[in-house]
Amino acid sequence: MAGPGKKSAHASLSRLPLGAKIGIGAGLAILVGVAYFVMGYSEVSSQIAAQKRQEVQLRQQLANARESEAAYLKDLADLTEKKQRQRDLNKILPETAETPAFLSALQGVANVSGVALNSWDPIDEVNQQFFAKVPMKLVLSGRFHQIAKFFYGVGQLDRIINLENIVLRDPKREGDETIIVVEALATAFRALAPKPAAAGTNPQGKK
Repeated sequence: MAGPGKKSAHASLSRLPLGAKIGIGAGLAILVGVAYFVMGYSEVSSQIAAQKRQEVQLRQQLANARESEAAYLKDLADLTEKKQRQRDLNKILPETAETPAFLSALQGVANVSGVALNSWDPIDEVNQQFFAKVPMKLVLSGRFHQIAKFFYGVGQLDRIINLENIVLRDPKREGDETIIVVEALATAFRALAPKPAAAGTNPQGKK
């Protein structure tokens, strides 16, 4: 059973003209529409904000990935350069005696110079503080200019090779040229491996 207030309101509305009723209905419809719009707009705004936050995160991740890629490429370039320097150093100062390569290099220079490499005799290494000398006695023969060309060619090799204790002997005329025999000590070098630390000893040498 409806109360007096509800009856009064209903009676008041029923007495309103048609235009007023239509206006009130339109106003209520607008209010409902506005309410739905506000709720919908709020949800869309939240989604847009979330998408923007995600975009910012993705951009940051992309920037981090690019930085990581640049750092990787730099490290790769540094490693390649380091390996190349190590290869170049190994040509100059190998870690082993490499006697066959040593002799092959001398023979190659002898062939280009036109001298005859008559004999070679490797002798014992001589250790220094950081490197070892790798000596080899040589006996070769040829004309003066050929011998000079041989000495020059040895000086141009990648590997460091010294020629010392040079002795010229047995000159012999052949037409307009003089053939001489040369005895020399060819000395190459190799790097010494670092000595391992003694057991129970720290880097300062204290036990």
